[in-house]
Amino acid sequence: MGVDQDLENSGSATKQPKTLGEKIKDHIMGDLLLYLTILAVVLGAIVGFALRAVEPADYTIYLLKYPGEIMLRMLKMLILPLITCSLISGVTALDSEASGKMGSKALAYYFSTTILAAILGIILVVIIHPGDPDARPKDKFSEKPEGFKGDTIDAMMDLFRNMFPENLVQACFQQARTKFVEVAAKNGTAAAVVDGKPPPAEPEYQRKGVEYADGMNVLGLITFCIALGICMTKMKEVSAPIIALISAFNDIIMKLVLFFMWYSPVGIFFLIVSNILTITDLASTGKVMGMFILTVLMGLTLHFCITLVGLYFLITRKNPIVFIKNMLPAMMTAFGTASSTATLPLTFLCLEEKNKIDPRVTRFVIPIGATVNMDGTALYEALTALFIAQLNGMELGLGQILTICITSIAASVGAASIPSAGLVTMILVFTAVGLPTEDISMIYTIDWFLDRFRTMINVMGDSFGAAIVYHMSMDELAHLGDNKSPDGILELQEAKVANGGKDSEEQV
Repeated sequence: MGVDQDLENSGSATKQPKTLGEKIKDHIMGDLLLYLTILAVVLGAIVGFALRAVEPADYTIYLLKYPGEIMLRMLKMLILPLITCSLISGVTALDSEASGKMGSKALAYYFSTTILAAILGIILVVIIHPGDPDARPKDKFSEKPEGFKGDTIDAMMDLFRNMFPENLVQACFQQARTKFVEVAAKNGTAAAVVDGKPPPAEPEYQRKGVEYADGMNVLGLITFCIALGICMTKMKEVSAPIIALISAFNDIIMKLVLFFMWYSPVGIFFLIVSNILTITDLASTGKVMGMFILTVLMGLTLHFCITLVGLYFLITRKNPIVFIKNMLPAMMTAFGTASSTATLPLTFLCLEEKNKIDPRVTRFVIPIGATVNMDGTALYEALTALFIAQLNGMELGLGQILTICITSIAASVGAASIPSAGLVTMILVFTAVGLPTEDISMIYTIDWFLDRFRTMINVMGDSFGAAIVYHMSMDELAHLGDNKSPDGILELQEAKVANGGKDSEEQV
């Protein structure tokens, strides 16, 4: 008895409290990837602006961008297996009724926040009025992005075309779009521009069927995977082994994602350095677009802090600061890559491992959100259209402002989740209200910078949506049982088959 007490006292005596340095070390090691990513962003900005004084050659900038390109290729390599496996395993882990309810909640949240974002952008640009016609440069920026030549109807038709790809293999690397052929301008209006004369009329285009452009058809793959998952739940006795296999493969992909993420700070650092070095005239760009940049950043900040955080707190009654802290690695990756699709692997990781969101929710909701939920893009396009109108001294009526709001929402839903996709779809918004599309070239010079912030908002909008849907779907998930692993899903499906497709009382 006395010996045991002595051993207990000696054991307790040997447990020394951790020093402050040890606590800091443990904290840093626990979130090492997060701190490395933040450090990469800060150092990338510092080194990028410092190297501008040296004026490195184009080939040097090309080499500096190479490590970042490797990181993007690593992430994009995982997108196809991640989307397909996560969606199928997510849908099959639910029954058809639960997946239908969850999908309805997710879409209601996504479209509501997108509408609120577009309205907020319009309100801000009307109040702040950043577009001063006197500040407009006499010589427009020469570099112009290649844009979409159709109208809103063409964009929506392409959206539905891509929802139902005619070839699944082709959908892995190509998207369908309306084909346009340029029609020669009449009466010599397309002659060369002469000094002192007005520019030639813009060329006209005719629709000539459908063509295919490079880029993964994510929307089509999502549609197929959801349909396949629903059918597999209807054939439980046949599909149970396949469900377990796909779920196991999804877990393997997530492990691979975690391995690749340790390279992401290096890639983000070089991406930011190279992007800063590619700015041609930083001073003139900042002078003309300064108020526009501030207005966009203010809009994104207000949407994040009021709309997204507010909805999360009101619905879940949980501390949003903890949730945001756990999502910081995904936010930094979104800032570095400017692609919500490329950030998908880390978004899954942060939601499931850090914020403990049920994988059945994340695997079903997040791929859909990464495709249709573009809050930052909707706000950006609505705000930009009114800014260009102000810059040109154009007075827009209530009907035109409403048109901008609607087309901004539609264009953001149809925008691919790739870098600067919103810049291309912005032409739809400009065309809808008769704004000069050539003025997009001014936005093009600073879009690389703003694109990173709106991508962060898009990613966080998806993440908050997953958390809200998870909170609102707890009853359905509890009814299905706590079977999240591949083996658990297989057991759940077999149990349902044994009970005639009904949940057993033990599972409930």
